[in-house]
Amino acid sequence: TPIADARRAAVLRQLNAMDRPELKGALTDFCAAPAWIDRVAAARPFTSIDSVFAAADAANASVPADDWLEAFRHHPRIGERAAQRLQSYAAHDSSSREQARVQDDASAIAALAEANRAYEERFGHIFIVCASGRTASEMLAMLRDRTNNDPKTELALAASEQQKITRLRLERLLR
Repeated sequence: TPIADARRAAVLRQLNAMDRPELKGALTDFCAAPAWIDRVAAARPFTSIDSVFAAADAANASVPADDWLEAFRHHPRIGERAAQRLQSYAAHDSSSREQARVQDDASAIAALAEANRAYEERFGHIFIVCASGRTASEMLAMLRDRTNNDPKTELALAASEQQKITRLRLERLLR
């Protein structure tokens, strides 16, 4: 097993060496917002792990609403395993890991499904939350609470949660 610094250096070299289509495909596993992908890809070459995080954070600031909605389509609903858009194995594995505590609570799955339907009916997109470490009952409470938001506020909250998911996935790769 390579030492952490050598592994991180190898990941940076790989990100910098990928051709643009390959990099865009890889970045989709972290955040599938097209504007985010384009801005992060344009920030190469990455000189450090921090430069990757800086590029990701800077790209978040200028993602339009439609691009956030596209990113959301790459996530499964809370309590489910399949996303609307096809996920790579790595993205599917990340989603499964992040929602691991949900799958342990069979009684909450039906309640989540019903709350997900109500949320989607109100906002037109799936409920996005950084699920890592959260229980099904915690996320169900958040989902129900956020259903009371106005659409503009909710989109901003969902985008913020997408950014947390992106950061968590990047940290898993780069730290």
